[in-house]
Formats: sequence, structure tokens, C-alpha cells
Amino acid sequence: MNDHQLLRYSRHILLPELDVAGQEAILGARVLVIGAGGLGSPAAMYLAAAGVGTLVLADGDTVDLTNLQRQILHGEADVGRAKVESGRDSVLRLNPGVRVEALAHRLEGAELDEQVAAADVVLDCCDNFATRHAVNRACVRHRRPLVSGAGIRFDGQVSVFDLRPGREGPCYNCLFPEDLEAEEVRCAVMGVFAPLVGIIGATQAAEALKLLVGCGKTLAGRLLLLDGLAMEWRSVSLGRDPGCAVCAEAGRA
Repeated sequence: MNDHQLLRYSRHILLPELDVAGQEAILGARVLVIGAGGLGSPAAMYLAAAGVGTLVLADGDTVDLTNLQRQILHGEADVGRAKVESGRDSVLRLNPGVRVEALAHRLEGAELDEQVAAADVVLDCCDNFATRHAVNRACVRHRRPLVSGAGIRFDGQVSVFDLRPGREGPCYNCLFPEDLEAEEVRCAVMGVFAPLVGIIGATQAAEALKLLVGCGKTLAGRLLLLDGLAMEWRSVSLGRDPGCAVCAEAGRA
């Protein structure tokens, strides 16, 4: 680290759990954030502020006026722009030292595999089950830790699916099997409390940074649930499904 970085990240360096080595790990990391909306906005901002070396933002959507109530990466002047371009500009204003790669399309197939394999941590900040399951499969294949978040109305959830070698935790499909009939609810129909996605997205950023540094206890093997109306958190233990169609087939049975 140079003198500027030592000063900028001094409050991290003062933490014995991080110290210089932890901050250097953050500076050298590559993090993939899938979704630059309500969850991806606070997650990307905190990751950038913390100094993540390369931040990859992937989202095929454009900014809509209705997004601005909660998607803090964007402003009214960005309406109609690609979310990843608006997000890149916001991140670089916050921290010009971060390298941002903006992918203005939905990641799938070989490109999704390539981006997941290149990342140190993947954040699922999207809003549909098809993408969530595709990302999970790629993380299982390439043994990349996945930080998954979701929020609708006043209810949020976040978990970590740590698939690195030697770990026996569940994958996303263990919790929400792809063949399970589940109603897909959207903010456009159900509404969402603005700070809810901020709380969940910031929690995703915290878990990602802990994974990069190797400090503390992550949410691997736990699902954290937030009732935003009562402001109550609940933690549920998760186990691996030995018959999971994704991680069992990948040789983790």
C-alpha cells in the first residue's frame, strides 16, 4: 500500500481482525456483483469504499424513475441509462482507486462461468430465480463463495453459500430447489420498503469482506431473516441436502 491508501483505509487497518494484511487482501480482490438495483447499490458502494480492487457490475437493465426510491447508485439524471454505467460512475466518484468493469447485459452460459471463475467472491443481488439458480450452479462448479440476498415488502434475507474445497455447507439449491414451484414476487407488484434493501445489501457487503479477509464467522450454513416492520432478526440453521441436484452431482455428496 502507498501512503494515500494507508491513510484512506486507516480505520480498517486499526482493526486487529483486518490489519494491513486484511486490507491488502481487499485491495487485491475481484468481486462480482450480479444486479445493480436495490441490493447491488449499497453492496457495491460499501465494497468500493472498502477498497475492493476490481468490482464487476453485471446488469442488463436501465434506470427507471421508480427505481430511485431505493437504488442509491442512481439519480434522476441517470433515468434511461444502463444501470451498470450509472453504477460505475457513482462508484468511481466514491473511490477512484477501484477498477470497475460494467457488463450491461445478463450474464449467462460461458460468460457467466468465466466471470464467476475469475471472482474471489460473488454477490447475488438479482431479482429472479432463474438467474439465482444459474449463478449458484456456476459457483458450485468453480468453488466460489456466494453471498445471496433478497428483499420484498418489509422482509429481507441473506446467507452465504461457501463452496470452497473442504467446506461441507449447502448451496442455494439445497435451500430453494430449482424444481420447487415458488411464486416469484417483484417490487413492481408487491412494493419494497426503501431502507430494507439497504440493510440487506450492506450485510452482503460485510459478508463478502469477511470472506476476502478470512475473519469472523460468516453466514455460511445460516439464513438470516429480517422482519423490517418489527425490526427483528431471526437466524435459521441450514444443512446440505445430500440429494441436491446441483452440489451432490458436483461431487460433494
